[in-house]
Amino acid sequence: MALGAIAFSAAAALRPSVPALPALPALPDAGASAAAGAAGRPSFAQMVSNAIGSLEATQAKADGLAVQAATGNLTDVHDYLIAANEASLATELTVAVRNKAVDAFNQIMQMGV
Repeated sequence: MALGAIAFSAAAALRPSVPALPALPALPDAGASAAAGAAGRPSFAQMVSNAIGSLEATQAKADGLAVQAATGNLTDVHDYLIAANEASLATELTVAVRNKAVDAFNQIMQMGV
């Protein structure tokens, strides 16, 4: 086993596993979402669902390439490094958006009526 393969298998073993997110349930259509659909634009719920699906796909791709790198079946290490960085950045962006949404919710809840 080459030294590079040992390093990648150790890195894959130390990498925290991200549990798969459950599929989001379908939301009932309201009048606003029907109007948005008529205009050809996706609703907010659809955009969030698509973003989470894209994050899951990015993480799955990085995980698959990590397994290939650990088993020695990966021909180009750069593919794994790029996919791992994409997954990391996508996760950081998702967490930042979630934190901003929670902060906004908390500020709204603290407003006086």
